[in-house]
Amino acid sequence: MSLTESLLVIAALIAAGAFFSLAEIALAAARRLRLRQLADEGDARAQQVLALQQQPGHYFTVVQIGVNAIAILGGVLGEGALTPYFAELFALWWEPATAQRAAFAASFVTIIAAFLVFSDLFPKRLGMNDPERLAMRIVRPMRWLITLLMPLAWLFTRCTDQLFRLLGLPVEREDKITSADILAMTEAGAQAGVLALREQQVIANVFELDTRLVSSVMTPRERVVWLHHDDTDALLRARILAEPFSAYPVCEGDIDHVLGYVDAKDMFQRVLGGQPLDLAKGLPLHRALVIPDRLTLTEVLEQFRQAHEDFAIVVNEYSLVVGVITLNDVMSTVMGDLVPASDDEPQIVQRDANSWLVDGVTPIQDVQRALGLDALPHPDEYETLAGFLMVMLRRVPKRTDRVRWGGFSFEVMDVDAHRIDQVMVTRDQGSTAAEP
Repeated sequence: MSLTESLLVIAALIAAGAFFSLAEIALAAARRLRLRQLADEGDARAQQVLALQQQPGHYFTVVQIGVNAIAILGGVLGEGALTPYFAELFALWWEPATAQRAAFAASFVTIIAAFLVFSDLFPKRLGMNDPERLAMRIVRPMRWLITLLMPLAWLFTRCTDQLFRLLGLPVEREDKITSADILAMTEAGAQAGVLALREQQVIANVFELDTRLVSSVMTPRERVVWLHHDDTDALLRARILAEPFSAYPVCEGDIDHVLGYVDAKDMFQRVLGGQPLDLAKGLPLHRALVIPDRLTLTEVLEQFRQAHEDFAIVVNEYSLVVGVITLNDVMSTVMGDLVPASDDEPQIVQRDANSWLVDGVTPIQDVQRALGLDALPHPDEYETLAGFLMVMLRRVPKRTDRVRWGGFSFEVMDVDAHRIDQVMVTRDQGSTAAEP
């Protein structure tokens, strides 16, 4: 063959190799969710691609037959076609034997480079840009090739399937989508500008409900405002005026003996109607939903749904009240800073670029998010910033106690009856050790 004919044959082989490379990467990279959407819209090609993804054995067998056959042919034809011309060129400067060896090496490198760039790297990068569209365009020619090469494809696929079974690996593709996959997609969408950062954070908060316990968002025992069952009208009015909430537990003797709760809406209606705020004179007492303190927020939502309630008493394993929680508390966790907090003051106040004033009962997940910390030590042993300090110090912290971790210093600023009220967090370069 002449040089022109040889180059045309090599170009045809490169084009064929590019087709198989594109077919391989397009099927592998095509997203099933997008293909399912297109199939539901009536695109038959998308349904064919989904079927091939479910059982890709014959497809990839044909791809590998084509790739390897073209690589062998390209090497044979390329070496024979280009070596004589390189040899004539190098003979101008070197001895014939040296020129022949150099010509073979030059021909080999040229063919390899051409196939690598145009038959492998370029089509694969092209296929990654829009895999679903390309997979649907290629699926019909590939189905024809699968039919044409079925005997070889069947033989090689069966050999591969047997090898998979010997190794205990699944023969068919298992397409499982986890919460981590969804979060990764939303983060990518936020970075690309498809999702707003706040929208992405709401989605992340929804998945966080399965890992956060009720104690991380409830109103703790020492902050619960409760009423005695025999409080007078004047005392009740003074209490709700001083500390307004949506519901109040009603107890007998102490907070651990809960009789039920009264709804602020009922109290408001009675005040407008000129009726007394007295349980003995008709103020409705609702049965309180009681939940354990080891429930996740997802389980709390389910409890609210089943009981048709939006207020619950949280108890520990000794049946002692440790706090109360409302539906609004859970939804505020999901919405984050899209809705105002129920407290007068936020739990985390950023003083400047390198310091934060944090309430001791702040959920540790919120602290990590505010500081950009990926992980903290012993994460299963605490749920709040105060718990983190206790675990790190191995004792009840005192004022001025300090813990350093992950480039931050956590200093106890205020303690009230062994309760950590305020912690100053500053960015530094300290060690991870705890300091008393």
